Amino acid sequence: MFIMEQKFKSLSLFEFQEKFSSTDDCKKYLAELKWKDGFVCKRCGYTKSCDGHAPFSRQCNSCHYVETPTANTLFHKVKFDLLKAFYIVYFVSTNKKGITSTELSRKLNLRQKTCWAFKRKVMKAMKSSGNNPIEDNAEVDETVFGGQEEGVRGRKNAKKKLVVIGIEKKIKGVSRLYARVIPDASSTSLGDFMNTHISPSAHIKTDNWLGYTPLKKTFKNLEQIPSGKKGSNFKELHRVIMNLKAWLRGVHHHVNDLQDYLNEYCYRFNRSSMKEGIFDNLMLRMVNTEPCFIKNLSSG
Repeated sequence: MFIMEQKFKSLSLFEFQEKFSSTDDCKKYLAELKWKDGFVCKRCGYTKSCDGHAPFSRQCNSCHYVETPTANTLFHKVKFDLLKAFYIVYFVSTNKKGITSTELSRKLNLRQKTCWAFKRKVMKAMKSSGNNPIEDNAEVDETVFGGQEEGVRGRKNAKKKLVVIGIEKKIKGVSRLYARVIPDASSTSLGDFMNTHISPSAHIKTDNWLGYTPLKKTFKNLEQIPSGKKGSNFKELHRVIMNLKAWLRGVHHHVNDLQDYLNEYCYRFNRSSMKEGIFDNLMLRMVNTEPCFIKNLSSG
């Protein structure tokens, strides 16, 4: 059984509601996360501060710049109740299959577009840091999202998205997953992905596509084998790919910024064993990610 099939044992809804019953609870939590390693003024770099006039804000003792807990984070200038923004992060992080903006709108009594926009910000925080490459056994392959186009053969696509996917294999299945939209299946594009997410010492299996061959210079343990009938030599990898496509079709139907949705899926997959910490982990990422504004988001 894949790890993704296990139920998250994260913060229960009851526990969440007890911990965050008001906007002040949210601000206090953000302040503790944001300045847990000490205050550093965004304007002048000074490290001494005092309480600001606004609740849980900090004022620089040098230039007197005042910073709120939400400033310069993905909660920056949130235009609706901060508590409801916390609920969005909670539902996105703890629902095994994620949650649509329509469902968030129904649960939180917010406009669907408001939920969509803030959920997209949450997804920005789910992007892989690239700090945890696969060290042991890896498999890599590419696939097309959106279906093969008529008159376009092989790995070339005119409008559909080509995605390279890498997994880490363990005795009991797949322990980690990374996915990236790539412009083509060249050794340059494939190499950029592998250099980010796979250690040069890892044992890697790919099919016989020529784009992987030059990468043996960097990845000494890269082995190319035939894909086999219906991908029989890469059963776990192809099952992961099918599950990912099924999730995308079943939950979201149609998307434009495919990479953000790949990030969301991989984030939850890779942290399904984290259980109690997944909400707090995502909140820390929300605090440490630069603000993202709605004008910079596509409609997908």
